[in-house]
Amino acid sequence: MRSLTAPANAQIVHSGAACNVKDDNISERIYTIKEGDTLVLQCIVKGHPRPQVRWTKTAGSASDKFQETSIYNETLRIEGIQRVQGGRYYCKADNGVGVAAIKSIRVDVQYLDTPVLTVHQTISDVRGSYYQEKTVFLRCTVNSNPPARFIWKRGNMLIEQSKDNGVDIYEPLYTQGETKVLKLKNLRPKDFADYTCQVSVRNVCNIEDMSVTFRLTNATSPPMIRLSVNDTVVVDPGQDVLLTCEVTAGFPLPTVTWSRYPSPLPLSAQVRGPTLILRAVTPADAGFYNCTAVNNVGNPARKNANLVVRTMGNLTFQITPDSNKDSETIQMGRDLKLSCHVDATPQDKVNYTWYKNGAPVFNSDSLILLRSDPDMAPGTSSLEIVDMKFRDLATYSCVANFPGSRVPELRVDVNISQNSVSPPVLSVPPGGQVVSVREGGNVELVCLVVDGKPRPPILWSRTEKDLLMPSGTTTMETPDGRLRLKSVSRDMMGVYRCQTAPYNGLNIKRREAQVQLNVQYPPILDPVFQDTRSRNYQMVTLRCTVMRTNPPRLTDVRWFRNGDFIRMPMPDLKETPELKFKLEPTNNGSYECRVSNSAGTSTCTFNVSAQPYNAEFYFDTPNPVRILKGNNYSYNLQWTQKDPEATDRIIGYWINVRKNKQNLLSKQIDLKGKEPEKGVLISYTISDLRIPLSYEVRLAPITTYSTGDYVSRIIQYSEPYTYPRPSDHVCGFEDDRICGFSQSRSDVFDWTRQNHLTQNPKRSANTGPETDRSGTKEGYYMYIEASRPRVEGDKARLLSPLFNLTSVRGPKGSSRIPYCVSFYYHMKGKHIGTLNVLLRVRGIAAVDTVVWSISGHQGPDWKKAFCDISPSGPFQIVFEGIRGPSFEGDIAIDDVSITIGKCKQENTVASAGKTVLIGGSHPLPLASWLTFGLSCFMLLLYR
Repeated sequence: MRSLTAPANAQIVHSGAACNVKDDNISERIYTIKEGDTLVLQCIVKGHPRPQVRWTKTAGSASDKFQETSIYNETLRIEGIQRVQGGRYYCKADNGVGVAAIKSIRVDVQYLDTPVLTVHQTISDVRGSYYQEKTVFLRCTVNSNPPARFIWKRGNMLIEQSKDNGVDIYEPLYTQGETKVLKLKNLRPKDFADYTCQVSVRNVCNIEDMSVTFRLTNATSPPMIRLSVNDTVVVDPGQDVLLTCEVTAGFPLPTVTWSRYPSPLPLSAQVRGPTLILRAVTPADAGFYNCTAVNNVGNPARKNANLVVRTMGNLTFQITPDSNKDSETIQMGRDLKLSCHVDATPQDKVNYTWYKNGAPVFNSDSLILLRSDPDMAPGTSSLEIVDMKFRDLATYSCVANFPGSRVPELRVDVNISQNSVSPPVLSVPPGGQVVSVREGGNVELVCLVVDGKPRPPILWSRTEKDLLMPSGTTTMETPDGRLRLKSVSRDMMGVYRCQTAPYNGLNIKRREAQVQLNVQYPPILDPVFQDTRSRNYQMVTLRCTVMRTNPPRLTDVRWFRNGDFIRMPMPDLKETPELKFKLEPTNNGSYECRVSNSAGTSTCTFNVSAQPYNAEFYFDTPNPVRILKGNNYSYNLQWTQKDPEATDRIIGYWINVRKNKQNLLSKQIDLKGKEPEKGVLISYTISDLRIPLSYEVRLAPITTYSTGDYVSRIIQYSEPYTYPRPSDHVCGFEDDRICGFSQSRSDVFDWTRQNHLTQNPKRSANTGPETDRSGTKEGYYMYIEASRPRVEGDKARLLSPLFNLTSVRGPKGSSRIPYCVSFYYHMKGKHIGTLNVLLRVRGIAAVDTVVWSISGHQGPDWKKAFCDISPSGPFQIVFEGIRGPSFEGDIAIDDVSITIGKCKQENTVASAGKTVLIGGSHPLPLASWLTFGLSCFMLLLYR
């Protein structure tokens, strides 16, 4: 057993339809994929206990759904990825030990749209009035990633600016997308031809080139259109509407399209050529309808018509006593204003007609009609009664309509007499100032107009200005003053204001009152559920804390075990409910604390047990599979015990091995008196498993009194890595699998695979190689980029595959086999840091030993180094690059080989001796610890 509690570690690997995966200059992995393909990213995690994985995304305008909903899975899969889903994806692995591990990868979605070619022309005077110059601009625009390359053709002939003085090809400023302009200066006869704009992303992700062709003639002209209707069209509901967009000019023949703003075209809309047909329109069909004609010459021609569908809604009135006298009643000899307003569309087309006792009212000295009252809301008509007399006491009617329309007119009658108009009196019924209701119930808040004529409606609102009514609005109108609320929740608790409405009654100072809504709810307790473990015959204390309650007074507290009431003295209801008892095998079970107030009862639940916690499988066992005779294999199962001291002593484990839900093995693992320790790894070898089958393993801890719950996992057969026979092989990193090398997870940044053709044109000068070790521009090598954001001391580690020693025997009398590590390195620059070579011997823990090191500027050429090693067990070679004091410090390596036998100190190629294969990606079986030091030497050879 060994102590083991490891924080989470994560690495992102890819599958699916990737075009390329590489590291950029800031050591971030870039996953390149074609739009429409399937993105698959897998987060490989290590750590104990097993970490949980969460995917999130930032950067780029990604799917809102993905940003709002994190994905809890080790594999992220996006079918048919779109360009807006490109950006930086983060894998976060957390197991509660230490800091969570976070890795990121940038997804670059590649695409190429069909280009759009438009033609523009200018005619300008040159040298006074001697002649005119006609210049044509062919503008080609495309959206692509990566940036597209443009090719212009006249007919089938490539247009080259250097060979034709009559053309210019340039990239304009401030354009959306990528744009190239072909300028035809002072048109010549040969310029009237077919022009093709071809765009290419150089076949990245197998994206084919796209092109568009335009025929330029002396008749080419931009579109012009006119509408068959006025700019504003006003119709009644139910009418049919025809809008025709007539093309009056343009060659080639323009294409006409219709749209609506801000909404899309109605589903019932029909487009027939240039005509838009709307059948039986409704108010929902209103809006701006746009006609656009396009032929890719000049700017598109646009016209729009505003469609207004007549509607007429609520008709209200107001009675305003003489405002100059600050009056609230009707009095003879004083002025009185009657106002009438209807919510209508279009508001300014509404016609108001006033009647007195059924007869039309006309302007006179005592009756003044205001078509649009400036003192009222827009669209309000008023009738002013000047110096009111007894003859003015009558029934006045206001009629609103649209002249010549089929929309029904609306009418409101107002009776003006000495007894028909009086100020309202607002009152809350006795006992209604504070209304209590249980959460989830229905309630009615009442605020009545007990006196006054006419009686206006009541408007309800919250006194807290930031709070909305349950309807989601700031106010709610009730004609009878009764506000009915359903399914009341505690957030609806508070003070409600009721006010008389300023319409359908006297237009005077508003009356108001307040009603307090008190929402009662059962106690809120903590914890709602708690799993409590303890040793038998020890005291256990259970506490149920009351966090909030309304009403605050508790009425009852009761404890139950497995549903049975526990008889005990009545607890103090002002204290935190608490239960103390000695845990015994007979009183394990579910305990409930039920706390009540007048609104209801809530419960704290405790699962009290001496049952041990679950075992926690260890998933990062190095090389758990061993091959046995008879097509069998064994598996080294490892786990730790969660909180082993919480319960009685664990004496062993039950283990079940199952296949297709049938038990193949069921036995007890005896710990032989050794108690599990927290964070200590426990191992058990399961034998006689059949190759290549997988099995379900179930494991449960055992104490003197009980058995814990089973946990299960699947163990899978994986082919142990069989090391190939030694051969002459040098890894030049020409394959993107880089011979099975991998990036370390514990460094600051990564090594980058590169050749001359993939170098960043903005890379740091005076550092780094121009070519690979062989001098070819196509050849690859691995290097570290010292530019920002790297800082002095940052480390990048490149790990070789894991090599096994069991397939090779050492010299006679020696149990250790000598190997020669050879490689080329390039360290040019005044800020060069350090290149280290480390030997990592794998055992239960890995041990790193520096076996070769060099620092500082080493000249402009590739140099060769040798190093002897004699590992005592399975091993890896680690190349560690350390960034120097500034950016001119790139370090590169190439042509790495690991050969059996000691290094030959001669000026020969690196293939001396037998080369151990640097391929493969599967780890090999582990052996023993590294127990001795190593010495190395270096032989420098100029290429």
